[in-house]
Amino acid sequence: MDSKPPGGQNPQVARPKPKKIRLLYERRVNLYSLLLALPGLLVSGILVWLQPWSLESKLILTFAELFACWLLAMALQEQVTRPLQTLANVVAALREEDYSFRARGAAADDALGELSIEVNGLADLLADRRISAIEATALLRRVVEEVEVPLFAFDRDQILRLVNSAGEKLLQMPSVRLLGRTATEIGLLSCLSAPREALIQMPSSPTARWLVRRSTFRQKGLPHTLVVLSDVSRALREEERSAWQRLIRVLGHELNNSMAPIKSIAGSLSARVSDMQMTEEQKHDFERGLAIIETRAASLNRFLQAYRKLAQMPSPSLRMVSLSPIVDRVAGLETRLRVSVLNGPEVELMLDPDQFEQMLINLVKNAADAALERQGNPEVSLRWEIAEKDLVMSIEDNGSGLLNTANVFVPFYTTKPEGSGIGLVLSRQIAETHGGSIELLNRSDTRGCRVKVVLPGAQLSAGAKNTSTVSSSSIS
Repeated sequence: MDSKPPGGQNPQVARPKPKKIRLLYERRVNLYSLLLALPGLLVSGILVWLQPWSLESKLILTFAELFACWLLAMALQEQVTRPLQTLANVVAALREEDYSFRARGAAADDALGELSIEVNGLADLLADRRISAIEATALLRRVVEEVEVPLFAFDRDQILRLVNSAGEKLLQMPSVRLLGRTATEIGLLSCLSAPREALIQMPSSPTARWLVRRSTFRQKGLPHTLVVLSDVSRALREEERSAWQRLIRVLGHELNNSMAPIKSIAGSLSARVSDMQMTEEQKHDFERGLAIIETRAASLNRFLQAYRKLAQMPSPSLRMVSLSPIVDRVAGLETRLRVSVLNGPEVELMLDPDQFEQMLINLVKNAADAALERQGNPEVSLRWEIAEKDLVMSIEDNGSGLLNTANVFVPFYTTKPEGSGIGLVLSRQIAETHGGSIELLNRSDTRGCRVKVVLPGAQLSAGAKNTSTVSSSSIS
């Protein structure tokens, strides 16, 4: 049998501790004030009841003393608790980030007044810090928006939490459709999985190469990843162009030293063949062979001279010029077909007119070559518009389109039997030295190719501005 202690209680069961009764702060103030007045009430009561007065007078005086003590206790409670309630309301407002409340009665050399001064000082400090944080956040957002490189911030679940306008432009979607989606859904998983400082290609911009930079930060204690993409296509093309130029200089120098004597000797031997004693068949073979040598040497020399243009193109001499006369002149130079010029606004740009005209001649000639390869009605059109202070020109043809877009800007690469492979490379070099770009795309509406040229710094000419002003005035 189990033995139990006397009284039938289990020693392993702890007895619950009785709760300590604690009076409220206001009641304690009333209680202590009454206790403080109690000795005086007892003494005065004894003295009143020892007097030879009537019972009614003694009761009235006693109740008057008690009522006066009660009123003084209530007044003391009001003086003690009301400032504390005010300070409590101020602190509660600070916790709710409302810094408009202040404690009254803040005065020095006073215990409660000093507390009010400190609380008010804390409220001012928190208000200043909140304003500074708001201003810093607004400045950070403005800087992020103005930065021309795409910025993306992902949380630990790879959900997009921040994107700037450059990132929206890269992904071709507004931020309201991007935020809250995963990196896989928006096509940026490669940016999170690729090594740091790696080069990647984006599906939305297949011709560009992007350098990925990643860093981590914390927001509300949670880790986030910041992804910064830098378009290094132009820098890589500059390095590639410099390598081609160095190669062209070396090859041009060596081949020129060889081609000039070969052509001269071939011409001299061709002139002496008629005086040599040989059969007609032998003479024909010699003349034919020497003619081939001389022709190919001359062709190779022209080939090298064309590439020397690419290696020795001077810096642009910029000045403000009007666009329409250049376009009309280039369209008139193409005599194999009619180039349709869809006139846009009257535009003036700061550019080198000679280089710009050469670029347009190359692009229009390529478009005409592509259109004439097809059987039927060849068409080439040229139009322009202004988009965000940029000139956007489009040259379209109805040819067979592009079969391999990766090699269109590679020097020496050409699909034409007599092409040199430098027209598009030279055109892009001219566009980029003017701060612009060239993009070749297959047309989506029909067969053919579309060349998109973007040049910055376009502005309406004075005549166009006056016309637009008159039109808007007449409409209003």
